[in-house]
Amino acid sequence: MPRSEIHILLHVLVPLAAAWLFFPNNQRTKAFLILMLALVIDLDHLLATPIYAPNRCSIGFHPLHTLPAMVGYVILLAPAKTRLFALGLLIHIGLDLIDCAWMRWLG
Repeated sequence: MPRSEIHILLHVLVPLAAAWLFFPNNQRTKAFLILMLALVIDLDHLLATPIYAPNRCSIGFHPLHTLPAMVGYVILLAPAKTRLFALGLLIHIGLDLIDCAWMRWLG
C-alpha cells in the first residue's frame, strides 16, 4: 500500500484506537466522532494549489499546520470542553509529522 494511502488510513485508525482504548463502551462513538472532527484542519488544503499533493509535507505549509496553530491546539487541552477536540488536532498533527518524516527519510 502506498505511503499516502497508509497516511490517510491512519487518520481514521488512530482516533478509532484512542476512542476504543481510553473510553468506556457507551462513550466510544462520541469520542471517536469528536476526534475525527479534527480533520477540519485539513480545510486549509483548499488554500493550496494543488489542493492535494501526496508528496507535500503539510507541516509548515498549510496555515492550520504551523507552529502557532499547534500552540493553540495545546492551549485547547486546558478547558475540559475542548480537550478531546484538541487531542484530535494533536493526533492529526502527529500523524502529519510522521508522514513528513516518512517522506524525507524513507523516500
